[in-house]
Amino acid sequence: MPISPVPASTNQLIDRLPAADARSLLAKCRPADLEFGTELNSAGAPISRVHFPTTAVISLTAAIGGHHPLEIGVIGFEGMLGASMALGVDRHPLRAIVQGAGQAHEISAADFRGLLQDSKRLEQTLHGYLFVLAEQLAHSAACNAFHAVEARLARWLLIMDDRTRGEPLVLTHLFLADMLGVRRSAVTIAAGRMQDREMIRYRRGHIRVLSRPGLESIACECYPAALAAYRRQFN
Repeated sequence: MPISPVPASTNQLIDRLPAADARSLLAKCRPADLEFGTELNSAGAPISRVHFPTTAVISLTAAIGGHHPLEIGVIGFEGMLGASMALGVDRHPLRAIVQGAGQAHEISAADFRGLLQDSKRLEQTLHGYLFVLAEQLAHSAACNAFHAVEARLARWLLIMDDRTRGEPLVLTHLFLADMLGVRRSAVTIAAGRMQDREMIRYRRGHIRVLSRPGLESIACECYPAALAAYRRQFN
């Protein structure tokens, strides 16, 4: 009997694996519906489950003292939550919350650990992804420190638009302000300018990107730099 082709998982990391490895991984996974705002783990928590988003988007945040959490990384269908297991680290370095509701492939840490032991290619793929994620975190740190609110907001909207495949974003100006680490009024002003220039449409907690070229023209260089890092690593 011929081996049946592996079905497209709609997660790019899984799709990059050899067919046999992808089948083994998907056989251990279950579909998970991730709801907006759900905390998947706190910083330093043991890894009990690993998630490969398909339509969901996960935000990685860090908090210092009594300050609001600041978003420093985003995971969508291009990545996974729990990749540090490929380094033998069984704890989450950052808090993870669901930024965009949707689905993910979910697998227990124990099952995933077994797959890592059996597949060198899976381990190598995750090492490459961890390198890309480290670059993303470094760009975010520099971006938050040096770039203007409007440029950072444009970058964030493009990142989310990539991962939601153009679907409207469900969020408020307050939530956006917390993610960017700025005052709500600053987000309101920046978003208002974008709406006036017909780059976005904001209605009752929903933002839709209308003009990617417009957003790209005002986004900081961190956005294309992150894309280039991913393409260098994964062709």
